[in-house]
Amino acid sequence: MNIEEFRTYCLSKPEATEDFPFEEDTIVFKVRGKLFALTSLKKWEAGDHSINLKCDPEKAIEYREKYPDEVFPGYHMNKKHWNTVVVDGPQLFPKFIQHLINHSYELVVSKMPKSQRQGLLP
Repeated sequence: MNIEEFRTYCLSKPEATEDFPFEEDTIVFKVRGKLFALTSLKKWEAGDHSINLKCDPEKAIEYREKYPDEVFPGYHMNKKHWNTVVVDGPQLFPKFIQHLINHSYELVVSKMPKSQRQGLLP
């Protein structure tokens, strides 16, 4: 998955938006104002193809153990709830990256009040 595929996939989620709230090179994806994915464009240009995604704490540990070279505690994020994922790692296929993005999006939506979740999840 390249940066444009990552961006397109994130923006394909219902009501997903992109923003640059931290600095000009950090692209953030949100749903109804809640962050579900981010990455550094500067790092991508330098060859570090990693993204930060929210994750259920138990699944986060599972993924880190199963993919120790591609999934790490979230860089500059709450290590319990966020993973940094190397998207071009040899073990991680595009479908699995999409699964992780879906999980992050759905986790963020599931924490919203019921009235705000309507229309965001199937």
